[in-house]
Amino acid sequence: MGLQIGNIVVRKGIEISDLKGKTLAVDAFNTIYQFLSTIRQPDGTPLMDSKKRITSHLSGLFYRNINLMKEGLKLVYVFDGKTPRLKAGTHEKREETKDKAFEKYEKARQEENIEEMGKYAKQLTYLDEEKIKESKELLEAMGIEVVQAPGEGEAEASFLASNKQAYAVASQDYDSLLFGAPILVQNLTLARKRKTISGYVSIGPELIELEKVLNSLQINLDQLICLGILCGTDYNPGGIKGIGPKKALIIVKDKKAPALIFKQFPDMDFDWQEVFSLFKKPDVRETEIKFPKINKEKIKKILLEHDFSEERINSALEKLEDAKEKNKQKTLF
Repeated sequence: MGLQIGNIVVRKGIEISDLKGKTLAVDAFNTIYQFLSTIRQPDGTPLMDSKKRITSHLSGLFYRNINLMKEGLKLVYVFDGKTPRLKAGTHEKREETKDKAFEKYEKARQEENIEEMGKYAKQLTYLDEEKIKESKELLEAMGIEVVQAPGEGEAEASFLASNKQAYAVASQDYDSLLFGAPILVQNLTLARKRKTISGYVSIGPELIELEKVLNSLQINLDQLICLGILCGTDYNPGGIKGIGPKKALIIVKDKKAPALIFKQFPDMDFDWQEVFSLFKKPDVRETEIKFPKINKEKIKKILLEHDFSEERINSALEKLEDAKEKNKQKTLF
């Protein structure tokens, strides 16, 4: 789900090294879902330990974040709090999608179609309280700040970026732009290659600046929020039938004011003002960022409990130590 405006948003490709020394507010749920859905066996089975507990998220969080920290990035993971009432419709649609995916997965399993099993298994991802708890524990042990948002994690991450406590929001979704995040970084935690119908394509980090998006579209933030609502957000899935990003852009540039934009759609099945206010005045709070110290023993305890290779853990931690020493030396000289 989420806001689909990628085809009208200006962006530029960057290197991970361009983000060195910068603090990024990571949309935790978005990132962990990515790991749970992508780190799997060819038949779609997630990584599991000997007790059949899923470990895909822990593997992604540990190894990917170690690599980012080696490059000098400072990470703050922002977790969702209370879900707004209007998001219930999105959750229902997601459950319906999962039900359909499960039926197709079972059919593929009976036919022993590995490729189809892998395809539909990725849509059966669940993030429960236990995974959230152990994710937070591992992140803190790694020296990564964990922020618990009162409401939407993406709104809180955008608030941190707006307050200059973070350089940018890291997320695959575009919602943070509607929440006013000045900079959005995408493809920070995804593989360098992505499989498509025509084969594999290279994927690298991309930087999206809100000011440049607004200037290129020749609209303001209120109009961008309206554009998002017309297309459909997690608060009003589907938006206005028959309206995509390009058509929505023409409408918001023509009518300009939110009230005039939505006045021409009297049969809407959602309250646009309520949706608008969730983006304009989200549930956020002031947070002091304090990066915890790295706790190697706790990292090893968490990962060894889930049958991770001690040799690989030690190797990754050594790389992190080497990176820290190099950064110290560069600071000195």
